[in-house]
Amino acid sequence: MPLYLILIIVFVLFVTFAAILRRYRRCPSDKILVIYGKTGNKNSAKCIHGGAAFIWPVFQSYAYLDLTPISIECNLTNALSKQNIRVDVPCRFTVGISTEPESMTNAAERLLGLTIDDIRNIATDILFGQLRLVIATMSIEELNSDRDKFLEAITAN
Repeated sequence: MPLYLILIIVFVLFVTFAAILRRYRRCPSDKILVIYGKTGNKNSAKCIHGGAAFIWPVFQSYAYLDLTPISIECNLTNALSKQNIRVDVPCRFTVGISTEPESMTNAAERLLGLTIDDIRNIATDILFGQLRLVIATMSIEELNSDRDKFLEAITAN
């Protein structure tokens, strides 16, 4: 076999191996690897946490979602209680993306490409609405004495 043919075969194998390595992506434990494009299933994206995947060139692309918790301060003022009394509720929430498959897919569909500040603003709006909803179902006495019920109602919503 001539030398130039061996060199061509080695070169082709090297380029193929390098291309495969460039498209193989590992996901660190503090992120979610979101593969979008042709994923081969009914979901719009394939989400991987703590693993790796091959990204097909042209057909697929990828991005990362950060799992770092976000602390949000919600100082709700003039919320109406069940007795139509206005109350101020200062509180702080820590929110993050769950690693449950349904939650990861939901987050990928809604949050991919957004900055941390955009996500914080969306979460703040949702929290304010849910806080108002929960406070409207509780009396002043319940808000002051039954903190567990208050936290449970917020978590359930």
